[in-house]
Amino acid sequence: MKDLLKLKSSLSEDIENILNAQVKVEAHSSALYLAMSSWCDDQGLDNSSSFFAKQADEERAHMLKLFNYINNRGGRAISPEVTNIPVDFESFRGVFEQTLEQEMFVTEQFNNIADKCMKSKDYVTFNFVQWFLEEQVEEEYVARRILELFDVIGEEGTGKWEIDRHLVKVAFDGE
Repeated sequence: MKDLLKLKSSLSEDIENILNAQVKVEAHSSALYLAMSSWCDDQGLDNSSSFFAKQADEERAHMLKLFNYINNRGGRAISPEVTNIPVDFESFRGVFEQTLEQEMFVTEQFNNIADKCMKSKDYVTFNFVQWFLEEQVEEEYVARRILELFDVIGEEGTGKWEIDRHLVKVAFDGE
């Protein structure tokens, strides 16, 4: 009889480790967006606060999707420790610039996971990661479009509140 412990996981140790690292990235993103939500709320930017609260929920859902995938494949998902989350931000625009930077970083991480999956011939995980890569197209698009509002409207006078009012209309149609 084969050693069942050796057959426990269909994930390689490298793939399991890189997926667990991404679980931590998603948890960090969720906590960062929650902090941004609170900061926007404090600034009286209600739509932005709601936007970031929703983003925080989405990132947590992404974290759990990865977490469950690792466990479902026989691996061991690790609940991440999240540290170094700022509580204050320099500017309204800066919050959205940091959002775009974070989303671009997440895209890069998923590209690295996909690359590692291809090299190790883990096509099942490669297929799983495709959903996240497609999701990242939307995440980056929305952040870029919101930043464009800052260029078009400007923050002077009532500009912040106009941006806050209009950002709820930014959507990705996938075309």
